[in-house]
Amino acid sequence: MGLNFFANTNSKREDAKLLEKYSLDKQHQKGKLHAIERIRLLLDAGSFCEIGSSISSKKMGDACEEKLPYDGVITGYGTILGHMVYVYSQDFTVNGGTLGLKHGRKIKNIIEHAITQRCPVIGINDSGGARIQEGVNALAGYGEVFLENTRASGYIPQITIIAGPCAGGAVYSPGITDFIFVIDKISKMFVTGPDVVASVTGQKCTAEELGGANIHACKTGVAHFYSKDEYECFQSVRNLVNLLSSTLEVNNSIPQYVEKIAHIDNIVPKEQRKTYDIRKVIYEIFDSNSFLEVQKEFAPNLVVGFAKLSGIVVGIVANQPAYLGGILDTDSSNKGARFIRYCDAYDIPLITLVDVPGFMPGTAQEYAGIIRHGAKLLYAYSEATTIKITTILRKAYGGAYIAMCSKHLNADFVYAWKNAEVAVMGGEGAVQILYKKEIASLNGEEKIQYINNKTKEYETNFINVQMALEEGYVDEIIEPSQMRKRFFRDILALSNKKKYNYQIAKKHGCIPL
Repeated sequence: MGLNFFANTNSKREDAKLLEKYSLDKQHQKGKLHAIERIRLLLDAGSFCEIGSSISSKKMGDACEEKLPYDGVITGYGTILGHMVYVYSQDFTVNGGTLGLKHGRKIKNIIEHAITQRCPVIGINDSGGARIQEGVNALAGYGEVFLENTRASGYIPQITIIAGPCAGGAVYSPGITDFIFVIDKISKMFVTGPDVVASVTGQKCTAEELGGANIHACKTGVAHFYSKDEYECFQSVRNLVNLLSSTLEVNNSIPQYVEKIAHIDNIVPKEQRKTYDIRKVIYEIFDSNSFLEVQKEFAPNLVVGFAKLSGIVVGIVANQPAYLGGILDTDSSNKGARFIRYCDAYDIPLITLVDVPGFMPGTAQEYAGIIRHGAKLLYAYSEATTIKITTILRKAYGGAYIAMCSKHLNADFVYAWKNAEVAVMGGEGAVQILYKKEIASLNGEEKIQYINNKTKEYETNFINVQMALEEGYVDEIIEPSQMRKRFFRDILALSNKKKYNYQIAKKHGCIPL
């Protein structure tokens, strides 16, 4: 990564001040930007205002008791494309960026300000962990930050950038926040480091193998966005903030529909077993270049992300036939549930595109807890009171049909393409259950012919959308080319949708976590 040593500064005079005040070279030697450079790269030029710059602690254990400037974390506020944000950035060059009580309270203070102003808060983590010399006070600092993260959850967007090590208790603040950004070969995130793992379990691994950016983006699902370098990361954060800030700001103007010719018909194959990339459908329906995918590398059988529809921000949840046929499993259920709950918290309309063969069968998924994880997806959709619009593109089978925002989970409108299939299960599987005894009594060609005939009979009678239409579970058949305009009109028609708990007066439900 080619480092710009004075990212987003305004003058040579200001650059000289940075050199005097901060240990920039220490970070540059590690191939990383300094905490102040990161802030300046993230925010609009000249917009950063620091808060608490004089707060410091004594560096314990030193004979001279040297003071730690700004207690190792730079805090303040500024703007991103004109939108107000609060930010904190840990400085690894000051005592390893370790967190003590004052350090933690500076972060807590920034989150409190963000809550008061109802604007996003962004944390840039680069820390060696707790300041051990402070003992329980360091733990108190973490605890107060965790509490503030929890208070802010669902009220303001919380974004964390892992721009260095983040270990031990420090990982739980990002874990509570809404979106985590990781950077290739820079981010390291784990509860216990490689040395502890080796001493306790005998397993040897590097920090990268244990908790590197690729691990959390692809395997654990802890990260939501993956970047090649710091510059790409901060630009991605700016894009996200610009999109999400509009969901916090009051806009009384009535959106105007913008026509866009959608070429969807040739993207989706008529043959149920043929795959395609659902992203191509998304690109055609929503505003050009507006789709921002979340957790792209994790559980790719479900695609989630934000897009704009004639300028209206929407959340998209879509099965991905290009990976595992779009089947639902434990990871995709978790991914979908969390995204749905975020959208619902900020009344972002949810558009669900369905092409799902069911839930993943097998012992591996059963042992991994597919029942409780799949239940999270059902719960999240059922609980959501935001606008919910669903379209079945090709198929929706079994419990997955229900789980993907069906009418039974209180979807506002459910549409289907004319050849869509809604059924308890596919024809081959159904015939094996319905005619088990008959099939067992046959052999050879006679058995094959019998199964084929019964499968065709079942598919003709039961695998279609007609019964769902007649029962009102599907509202209308829709042409692919009409989806964009219909979604837009639906959102306007539902814009005054009443939010109420029509069930039972209670403190809260108990989602199966």
